Amino acid sequence: IISLHPNDTYFCMLNLVYVACQSMLIVLVGAMPEYHIDLEGIPVSKAELAKHIHFTSNFTSVVTEWYLIEQEAYKVSLASSLFFAGLLIGNITFGPLSDKLGRKPVYISGLFFDVLFGYVTALAPNYGVFAVSRFFVGIVNGGMALVSFVLTQEYVGKSFWSFTGSLTNLTFAVGIAVYALLGYCVREWRHLALVSNTPGVIFLLLSFMLPESPRWLYSQGKTAEAEDVMQYIALGNGKERLNLKLKPSAGTSRKDESPPGILNLVKHPVLRWRTIVLMYIWYVCSLVYYGLTLNAGELGGNLYLNVALYGLVEVPAFPLCMFFIEKPWSGRRKTMMCFLIFAGFACMFTMFLPKNSGKYVVLPNPTLLALCGKMMVSAAFNIVYIYTSELYPTVLRNAGLGVCSMSCRFGGILAPFVPSMKSLSPSVPLVVFGISGLSAGFLTLLLPETLNKPIAENIEDLQSPKYRVLINEKAEYFFLLFSIFLPLSYVNHDLAHIA
Repeated sequence: IISLHPNDTYFCMLNLVYVACQSMLIVLVGAMPEYHIDLEGIPVSKAELAKHIHFTSNFTSVVTEWYLIEQEAYKVSLASSLFFAGLLIGNITFGPLSDKLGRKPVYISGLFFDVLFGYVTALAPNYGVFAVSRFFVGIVNGGMALVSFVLTQEYVGKSFWSFTGSLTNLTFAVGIAVYALLGYCVREWRHLALVSNTPGVIFLLLSFMLPESPRWLYSQGKTAEAEDVMQYIALGNGKERLNLKLKPSAGTSRKDESPPGILNLVKHPVLRWRTIVLMYIWYVCSLVYYGLTLNAGELGGNLYLNVALYGLVEVPAFPLCMFFIEKPWSGRRKTMMCFLIFAGFACMFTMFLPKNSGKYVVLPNPTLLALCGKMMVSAAFNIVYIYTSELYPTVLRNAGLGVCSMSCRFGGILAPFVPSMKSLSPSVPLVVFGISGLSAGFLTLLLPETLNKPIAENIEDLQSPKYRVLINEKAEYFFLLFSIFLPLSYVNHDLAHIA
């Protein structure tokens, strides 16, 4: 009966459209238009320079309003970095807070401040206020989105986790395209920021109608409240009132006991190694995702079409996830491993394709292959959210997701610096992305499969998984050998060609 009323479930998912608009805001709000300066020599002041700058775009941005060009151009990237730094802090703090205080109050508080600072961004009188507001938006946006995802997962039964998880991430990808459409219709950056932020007010008001997570209530020993929520869910699904009596969970926190803290992720041997592996996988997903985006980003053409394309290219990944992760012969682990390895191959193979084929279009070309790689890593990103939420017990689920998401932010921060390694060799960045994807794919085999397995509510429910490479299964062993020796054969072929 743990399956929330469809309208409430869809509401939780649609909230990711708002999250996507806030996350992608700087792409259009900080867009750099073409311009020319009709002034010879060095201007005596910024006001004097402003008189001689002519922007040729049909939109406004923080660049055109505060003249963030030349030596000031770095400020756009700085504002973006501050947003990601805020995401990092939000992922660290909101997870443990929601594990202790509850999912709903932390989610609503985060959404309230997200809307508040979103309006500060739109009404910022100067760059300093704008940059600081983006930092605080990052904190509450990242934390609120994390709690919202966990809340949505815990509203439904485990058999629906893959579906709701994939649909939630699909909503985020669609939200990027929606933001591009808003930007196309609203060309003034302040109006665009206001329009993108206003749906948050509607979501905030409707959020008060949502119930608390029954899984969190049950894990905290609040069985009566958990029963009430489950009755509400059952009635919302058209079922009659049930005679329901929950048994106390093993290890349930009592009122005189403090709930498990984030340090249990380090103290508990199973959780410790599980967290280390997951942190690396999250880091690689982010590194490869943003790295491929940067390498495939020089498409030219219409700015708004490009933004929409980078959102829509992720859409096919989610039906693939929903199909494969529910099959007993693939499951969560094998599917994520394959997507990561294929993303790694996409990076490696791009090295051997011509960047410019003249007037003829050759398939596959580097741009198409890079976009395919992004689709693959987007699929892995989707699975790792679902997979991670199933690998942690309820009392530490948000803390575990927060720590893993923290490592993900480091990958996003480092990704823009990897292309600068082209100074060593043009192929170095792609080798870095390729090896990262392949290594993360192989490390996935160290994690246990969660398909059709019971979800732990408390630390005491955990059973130590057997961390071992599955060399006894011939198919997986053959696939491992194929994955290892295929890229080596290409490297040897390339070296022979150079010789």
